[in-house]
Amino acid sequence: MNRKTILSALLFVLCFGRVAAQPLCIPDVQEIKPAQGTVEAAKFTTVAFDNASLQNVAEYLGKAWGIPTAQQKKGTDTSIFLSLLPQKEAKKLGDEGYRLTISPKGITIQAITAKGALWGTQTLLQLNQTYFTKNEAGVRTRGFLPCGTITDKPDYPMRGMMLDVGRKFFPMSYLYSLVNILSYYKMNTLQLHLNDNGFKDQYNDSWDEAYAAFRMESDVFPGLTAIDGSYSKQEMRDFIRYAETMGVEIIPEFDAPAHSLAFTHYRPSLASEEFGADHLDLRNPEVIPFLDSLYAEFLGGPDPVFTCPRFHIGTDEYSNKDSAICERFRELIVHLCNTVKSYGKQPVFWGSLTHAKGVTPVPSDGVLMSLWYNGYADPVEMHKQGFHMISIPDAFIYIVPAAGYYNDYLNTKWLFQHWNPSLIRNKRFDHQDPLIDGGMFALWNDFIKNGISVGDSHDRILPAMQVISEKCWNALRDSTDAAFDEWQTLAKKLEDGPLTDEIGRKSMVNHIDLKPKSTIYSEERRVKSEESKLQSGTTGYSNSSLFTLHSSLIHQIGYPYIVEFTIDWADEKPGTVLCTSERSTFYLSDPIKGMLGFSRDGYLFTFKYKGKPGKRETIQLKGDNKGISLYADGKLVENLKPDTGHRTDSKKSTYKIMRTLVFPLQETGDFRSKITNFSAWR
Repeated sequence: MNRKTILSALLFVLCFGRVAAQPLCIPDVQEIKPAQGTVEAAKFTTVAFDNASLQNVAEYLGKAWGIPTAQQKKGTDTSIFLSLLPQKEAKKLGDEGYRLTISPKGITIQAITAKGALWGTQTLLQLNQTYFTKNEAGVRTRGFLPCGTITDKPDYPMRGMMLDVGRKFFPMSYLYSLVNILSYYKMNTLQLHLNDNGFKDQYNDSWDEAYAAFRMESDVFPGLTAIDGSYSKQEMRDFIRYAETMGVEIIPEFDAPAHSLAFTHYRPSLASEEFGADHLDLRNPEVIPFLDSLYAEFLGGPDPVFTCPRFHIGTDEYSNKDSAICERFRELIVHLCNTVKSYGKQPVFWGSLTHAKGVTPVPSDGVLMSLWYNGYADPVEMHKQGFHMISIPDAFIYIVPAAGYYNDYLNTKWLFQHWNPSLIRNKRFDHQDPLIDGGMFALWNDFIKNGISVGDSHDRILPAMQVISEKCWNALRDSTDAAFDEWQTLAKKLEDGPLTDEIGRKSMVNHIDLKPKSTIYSEERRVKSEESKLQSGTTGYSNSSLFTLHSSLIHQIGYPYIVEFTIDWADEKPGTVLCTSERSTFYLSDPIKGMLGFSRDGYLFTFKYKGKPGKRETIQLKGDNKGISLYADGKLVENLKPDTGHRTDSKKSTYKIMRTLVFPLQETGDFRSKITNFSAWR
């Protein structure tokens, strides 16, 4: 290293405090060449792009930065310039790599593809968020970006998560938020587990009573669609296309022939008497035509619903007690894989061929296998057979909220220090083995009645997303204790990204008086408006409707938080709302008993407390991921900790019922009481 390079690197450390263990972004970049000096981010007033294929990326960056976009041949010293490189650079950068250069002459992001340019954009946005400073009053002021060149590309091509929407419905608005955040962390895959069911021991040991849901609108099978939450065909088409613009591939999954109670509730003749109604009867000749018709409805036709390049056929956890049934099971896998291929898509299925031993060959060509448990599919044997594999080992990266098994939250430190996609449970393969396409984590909702909210789920998803992103993109990064500590500090700063605030960590309301039937978040909007001006030096925004529509600053405040207000109680009728948002409602008088309480995700929870007309008091609510506590005039009234549910009538096996609340801060209800000094902070 020459003297000039040493001085440049030293300046980089002195200006930004970057030491060996400190990451610039998540996932951290592969290569940095620092240059002397810094550049004020506010000087960049335009996002320019030289190729029409980069327009969506430019508009996303323009919206996030708060500046307009324009197509032009060259960048300027006040522009962020997106540019496609010639194909001769493909060997160095690949489809998802990029080169980001920051200098007083301008910022450039160069890539072979629009997706690569998008990942460079996400790195720049994270740098922009990280290098903010605060003045003496604690207000964020414009930061300075480090000069230099970043050259970056992922270690593994598939980086993502699986979300069980079959056993818990997630509204489409959340799925859009999730795509935005996945993209922010360069995660490029979201698998949607679209049908599933509860365990019968939660429902008096009866499959007839057990919960089951199929989440897609169906015209071919009217009555199959879940009544408590579903996605229309057009919603799914639009969502898949939007996700594609954000660099995220959606993999829809219909799980069969097990986990299929939604199908057998709809058509009982398909159920297996031998293995239970959650299994399709593989001896029944009606099963394959039923599944073929289902596939045709969503994969076929002139305007298919699932326009994405892959489809997951399920095949998880079918019984192997009968060798003849194992052969039928393997035959079904072959049939469904060929059906998916006939629609021009790559089939994906849960690894199950070791569990279902048999002589029927299942070809590996053009098929992707989700490796979750080595007893169901031995990774070494699947590798020998030539299957491309997704590393999704259950013990390490399965989240089952509040279930008491697998992980409630992922062990991010252990994963950061020990895991990457080359490790499938206890089998370690070579780094970047050509048959390991990448890694994913999963959030399952096995306990349907456990009170977990969308906000609770996201509280678990975000840290998991951050660490899996890191270990799929930069698998061999520094993994010391110091490196993890620095990484975790950065993770808490970055959170949901520039256009999304799903769990409400950015919301704050300070000492305002609440009026009935009005908005609550005027103070929050004022703060955000001022921050926007600081970030951009302008109030201009891109005119793109695509990113305006799906930027999601949900008006709520997340864990841990305190909400406090003074109330002069009036007589409130049952159902009187204090405040509400898209996801939840807090009541001054709940609809059933007239108590303080809240509803969300189909649950109603109440405190043993009712306001007395004519009384003035200060109410304080403290919420976190374990529950919510109510204080009146400084005295604890009640702490809604996790309650206990029973899996069977015998009451011997229990599970937790979470009574949590991400507090709504969007609109007030039509209350009579006088409410002053309302504050919400974290």
